Amino acid sequence: MSEHTEKQQRGKLHQLFDANFLDYTSYVIRERAIPDVDDGLKPVQRRLLQTLHNMDDGRFHKVANVVGETMKLHPHGDQSIFAALVNLANKGYLIDRQGNFGNIFTGDQASAARYIECRLSPLARETMFNKDLTRFVDSYDGRMQEPITLPAKLPLLLLLGAEGIAVGMATKIMPHNFCELLQAQVAYLKGQDFVLYPDFPRGGIVDISEYEQGNGRLRCRARIEEKDDKTILIKELPYNTTTQSLIDSVEKAAKSGKVKIASINDYTAEEVEVEVKLPRGVHADETIDALYAFTDCEVSVSPNLVVIQDNMPVQPTVEEILRRNTDRLLAYLQQELEIELGRLQEKLHARKLEQIFIEERLYKQIEEKINYKAVISAVRQALVPFSDELIRKVSKEDVERLLEIKIRRISRYDINRQQKEIQTIEKAIRGIEKHLKDMVFFTVNYLEGLLTRFGKDFPRKSELLQFGEVSAREVALSNLNVAYHRDSGFLGFKVKLENSLKDLEFTCSEYDRILLIFKNGLYKVIGVADKLFVGTDLLWMGVVRKGLTFNLIYRSGMENLSYVKRFKMPKYIISREYRLFPEHKRSVIQLLVVAEKEARARVSFAPSGRARYNRLEIEFDDYLIKGAAAKGKRVGNRTVRSVANLTGKPRTETPAIPSLPGFSKKED
Repeated sequence: MSEHTEKQQRGKLHQLFDANFLDYTSYVIRERAIPDVDDGLKPVQRRLLQTLHNMDDGRFHKVANVVGETMKLHPHGDQSIFAALVNLANKGYLIDRQGNFGNIFTGDQASAARYIECRLSPLARETMFNKDLTRFVDSYDGRMQEPITLPAKLPLLLLLGAEGIAVGMATKIMPHNFCELLQAQVAYLKGQDFVLYPDFPRGGIVDISEYEQGNGRLRCRARIEEKDDKTILIKELPYNTTTQSLIDSVEKAAKSGKVKIASINDYTAEEVEVEVKLPRGVHADETIDALYAFTDCEVSVSPNLVVIQDNMPVQPTVEEILRRNTDRLLAYLQQELEIELGRLQEKLHARKLEQIFIEERLYKQIEEKINYKAVISAVRQALVPFSDELIRKVSKEDVERLLEIKIRRISRYDINRQQKEIQTIEKAIRGIEKHLKDMVFFTVNYLEGLLTRFGKDFPRKSELLQFGEVSAREVALSNLNVAYHRDSGFLGFKVKLENSLKDLEFTCSEYDRILLIFKNGLYKVIGVADKLFVGTDLLWMGVVRKGLTFNLIYRSGMENLSYVKRFKMPKYIISREYRLFPEHKRSVIQLLVVAEKEARARVSFAPSGRARYNRLEIEFDDYLIKGAAAKGKRVGNRTVRSVANLTGKPRTETPAIPSLPGFSKKED
């Protein structure tokens, strides 16, 4: 095979793969994973509901039978159909259940399909089906007809929500409250503004401050109650969380030392009830924030509103979808009225023809006719004088219908009863014509009727509340002992303290940051490490806290003079090195005291025969707080031999220093 021929075949293979992959991608997006914007359903859900409608006789059906019937429309197997049916039934709007369909709170699975039963709910029967408004296509094997979309009179996409992963895209649509959706539709029809927020079947508390009309971000919390100081009750769950997954997250946090619990028990049945018992020394009010910070008691959700609209994936807003659904509802109701009007007019036409045919004894004119054509012609001619009373022109089918009337019916004909029926039909026609003149008013009444009948069954379950972020660092338990071994120069929570006089130790949490200050004036901030080499000249270490005040006396090696300064906890970048004063081989920190006020020190100067005093007490409160890099104020014009920390010690009466050469508290 030549190289040219091989390249041609390889190119054809690439084209084949590209074409097939695009077909597969399009199929997965439109036919499996992403719901339709108009009826809010994925194909498997639509086929399920249509099958239930075809089977509907008011009684419950075995789910196994429903799944089997749906397989005539759905080519992807019974497991996907069963899972979709259970999911749709547990949402509680369109399918009535009988038997164990699982538990959305605990995550328990449904019983086998042969043991449980279902049927369409009254809400579904009223709002989901109308054969006259539905376009059908052949099923995958051509044996049956399936709907392209159902004529849903509810904003089903926003009511049910949806999740799906296709090829190259995904969707995550939040469910909303039934009553709020219909009220928003009424507001839109009346030209008023409306806003929609999610409502989750498991309840909980939802922060919608970053919700962007179907996208953005939501923070969802469990509803936690403090039964007493040692008992916490979890009563509602965040979105897409079960009691089992929540308990697992709490136990994981307890094992890692982030929260302390004595026991956790699940008493959930019809309502959520998870009991958390606390050990001695741990209190409920402190633990609740830790549960929000370290467990699934608080989860973050990122909605992604992607739908199929006009056979293409689009990303509209919640409000745009509701407006589109409401416009379609108005169109559906108008079509239904027009269809019903046509049927009533046909019925009225038939009744009037029958009335004229019998009351005017037109049937007598066909007694002497010798063939069928003459009979038809005679009836047509007899009806001509009454054409003004009829709805439309008389057709051949009308005449044939009259000729099918039996003699028994003519003999028992009740004129008064027939007249009342005609008046009833005329009244109904006038009512429909009145509705057609003001479809907005009719649609509003329809929605308000649904709210009156079904609204009480679907109250809001999630509470909308804006709450602040829980800082994991602030609520974390200080369960790590960080030690510094001066002889080896290692620091960390796996380092053991050997000499309490010269080694350093403190407790912190894994989320804390540690400030290290070295004798030569270098400082840096690091994360909590298990074992890290930092050197043998570490002077001070501690947890980073806002508002820490450092009181410092250091010797500048270039001048051999000492300076004093105060500064707050400086800003930093993790692991970057900074300096408190310029680097020099003889520059060194002589005293470092961490205290906001009442810090004191005594400095001893090198002896001088001309000096009246060789010691000086320094009150750090007398100095202004500057930046960490400030030079500070010179202690004096003599070399400081030693510095003693007097913070916390009783004051001594020291003679006033009338004049100390070179000493000033002003900036140099």
